[in-house]
Amino acid sequence: MVYAPLEPQESFHVGYEGDGVYKFVYFAQLKDGKTTPVFAVTLTLPLGGIGMLKEEVQILSPASITREAALAVMRVFLVPEDMGTPAGALALRGAYNFKTVAGWDTIYTPIFNMFERPIAPMLIVRVETDWHVHDTEFRYVMQPGEGISVSQSIPIGQVLFVPREEITFRDSTEREVEALRQAQQEFRKQKADAAQKTPYGLTVSPHYLRESRARRDSKD
Repeated sequence: MVYAPLEPQESFHVGYEGDGVYKFVYFAQLKDGKTTPVFAVTLTLPLGGIGMLKEEVQILSPASITREAALAVMRVFLVPEDMGTPAGALALRGAYNFKTVAGWDTIYTPIFNMFERPIAPMLIVRVETDWHVHDTEFRYVMQPGEGISVSQSIPIGQVLFVPREEITFRDSTEREVEALRQAQQEFRKQKADAAQKTPYGLTVSPHYLRESRARRDSKD
């Protein structure tokens, strides 16, 4: 899991308003302990990728912060140059970058099994990180009116490390196919034999979990 580079007292919200316009709002706990919006930055991307990125800063609290400081803070959490491709894409910066050993790549993904709605789709990318340190960012694609709220305790993405190996496919032999079928039938039988009823009336089988643990223990 990868988190945003936030301190416990910090959080932010970034939303897509459509037509290349994004709004970033930075929150912080002030001396009274309340979470307060400190400033907002409205980003307007150039149409067609031609022109200047417009950055409008609005100070929202009495906290002493300059326009330049607000933009610098915003860039700690966002990568404006990578936003808007495709339309509605947000580029969230991770707290850590990764360098892998020779022959290994890094895959940047959304968080697996997170099914709470609404779920924004994310572009998944695989990068060769054994010869350079890739800046960790997660590019979610939003619809107009959608946004993401981020705090220190909420992961913004996930990374996997995989070996860079060539994969060769071949057809299985008839003997191998028959062995696979027999193994599948045996697994289904053992799974059915281990089936149990839950207090809620559902049927579950712990066979896979037991077999997986037994195989791991036999290798130790």
